[in-house]
Amino acid sequence: MRDLARAALQVQKVLDQQRWKYCFIGGLAVQKWGQVRITDDIDLTILTGFGTEEKYIDKLLSCFDARIPNARAFAIQNRVLLLVDKNHIDIDVSCGAFAFEQLAVARARKVQIKPGVRLKLCTAEDLIVYKAFANRPLDWIDIDGIVAKQTKSKLDWKYVFTQLTPLAELKEEPEILSKLRALIEEF
Repeated sequence: MRDLARAALQVQKVLDQQRWKYCFIGGLAVQKWGQVRITDDIDLTILTGFGTEEKYIDKLLSCFDARIPNARAFAIQNRVLLLVDKNHIDIDVSCGAFAFEQLAVARARKVQIKPGVRLKLCTAEDLIVYKAFANRPLDWIDIDGIVAKQTKSKLDWKYVFTQLTPLAELKEEPEILSKLRALIEEF
């Protein structure tokens, strides 16, 4: 059986040894902040800044296998490094640099995922921003689960919309904001 939490812990050890700033996002964070669902990969953001991604990419490629040919070039161009660990668990590493990513990483905390495993996860609010920005059907299901589990009143909606608004504008998808408002109204 694939143990994503333990695999993520191994990734975290490498990141902590390098003293890099990072946080786990995606399915692992959803399992903590939202409704438990099946996930088969590890998603994280590492703050690389702009123009310094190569040193992070090269170090990670020395610790984990590339999942695709020319992974280094792909990562430099797309700011996402696609890796796989020794147990064939996919690892998607986003090269973070935007103000929101800096905030998300700064706000992240190590929390217990399961006995003996503490991972540095983004907050529930930051996960909502990541998911809404991605704007895929599964992301909206995840957001619904986060709002249900955390309850609408526990979440800092001012923070969420402050972070999400410029990202939705950058993506030229203002409907993301209205879709999130409608989802909140349902609760």
